[in-house]
Amino acid sequence: MLDFGSSPAGLAGALLIAHPNLGDPNFRKTVLLLCEHDSEAGSFGLILNRPAENKTVAELVGSREGTGGESMEQLGPLSRVPVYFGGPVSPDQLTFAAFSWHAPSGRMECRHHLNLDAARESLRGENTVVRAYIGYSGWGKGQLEAELAQNAWMLAPPEPQVLEPGASGQMWRQSLSAFGPWFRLVGDAPDDLSRN
Repeated sequence: MLDFGSSPAGLAGALLIAHPNLGDPNFRKTVLLLCEHDSEAGSFGLILNRPAENKTVAELVGSREGTGGESMEQLGPLSRVPVYFGGPVSPDQLTFAAFSWHAPSGRMECRHHLNLDAARESLRGENTVVRAYIGYSGWGKGQLEAELAQNAWMLAPPEPQVLEPGASGQMWRQSLSAFGPWFRLVGDAPDDLSRN
């Protein structure tokens, strides 16, 4: 686990794991990568474990015009990029993000709101995963710090496997279980306890 001490400075690159008691349906059982964090300017993150019904950009956009008016032909290999729900802010926008794992530092970097050329170039990057996102998660000045103080989120360092295809289904449960037996038990419990 990360030990951030009492200061939330420098949280960019950390995972935000929704506490089991977090009832907000936008974030229930989610794991986010905190892409940017500034206690004065606010924070920005993307949910890692909410695929959009296993859709690709091509399936989402269909025969309509692509992002920024481009046709599917102009999107090229980006049309095969998987689509995820990034959060409740701007749910009418589709943007591209590139995640890169840096093994020497053990950090995950996220470049987001990429234009089409940058997204295409990122597809060629080594140890880089490109995803398309519907919406994003954002916090204003002091908002994330207040949520952390209320234990709405738990912090953990990212591991490279969080970006593997198929990791979404068990990501929250596996991330939660690292915090101890009680969290493991809660993570394994069904949503409807009457079905237990």
